[in-house]
Amino acid sequence: MKKLVMAGAALAMMASTAIAERYVMITHTQGTDPFWPVVEKGGRDAAAAIGADFEYNFDPSGDMSGMAKLIEAAAASNPDGIVVSLPDPDALGGAIRAAADAGIPVITMNSGLENSAKVGALMHVGQPELLAGQKAGERAKAEGVTNGLCLNQEAWNTALVDRCEGYFSGLGGSLNMIDVSNDVQQIETRTAAALSADPSIDGILAAGPHVCDAANKAIKDVGADVHLACFDMSDAVTAMLRSGDASFTIDQQQRLQGYMPIIVLHLYNTNAGMLPGANIPSGPGFVDASNIDNVASQAGINR
Repeated sequence: MKKLVMAGAALAMMASTAIAERYVMITHTQGTDPFWPVVEKGGRDAAAAIGADFEYNFDPSGDMSGMAKLIEAAAASNPDGIVVSLPDPDALGGAIRAAADAGIPVITMNSGLENSAKVGALMHVGQPELLAGQKAGERAKAEGVTNGLCLNQEAWNTALVDRCEGYFSGLGGSLNMIDVSNDVQQIETRTAAALSADPSIDGILAAGPHVCDAANKAIKDVGADVHLACFDMSDAVTAMLRSGDASFTIDQQQRLQGYMPIIVLHLYNTNAGMLPGANIPSGPGFVDASNIDNVASQAGINR
């Protein structure tokens, strides 16, 4: 009898292993932005919480065709769900739609809110980027900025363009955005050149944390008096907020962008298609000198 019980337990364990859910997350990072490891951690934490397998992939080249191929490969492996960022709907939409048409539930995250449903995704988890940029612009204007500049490290990324357009919507004036790339040296060089070419620039919005850090160095090199605002959290941004080099950063809580899609997909797959009634906004929220001490220990880890 004891042997039968043990054999039954072993079979149960084997069955449990065989039916473990598996989720694949694909994002548009090149592996250089400190933002994305926090997203990945969120996905892994969620998968661990529900006992699912988790795979995280990105194309180091940053090429959208390479990212589309990763989506196609993920779909071919027939996972229980795919989580994908959507910075370029034209380049990625076909692969996402094909996965959805094949019966694989897809949730978009981070970028692509406006096009998520159009490409067949169940929902989107992320920050409304145009609104986030607008809030940043309104605050910058209230803090004295009259002539702004937006630094975009991924000119093809619709989410970052939305941040810059929103900034000038809130600030007032025509869009003034430059492509600084993801290379730190290029960010510093191009920012310094822009400031030298137009000394009337008195406000900069950096669309990413590493961009903000590099922009701060460029501002100091040029000797300009510029209001600096950031997007997202990092150790460097934390230090700039504490020193006063940056006025504020917009926190989109990227761990939620990795965590929530996995939980939602799990509920969808195990509870007869259960879904939230709307997309899940993870931001925007301001972090500045008044509250940095409350969130600093989580920067680069959980936010």
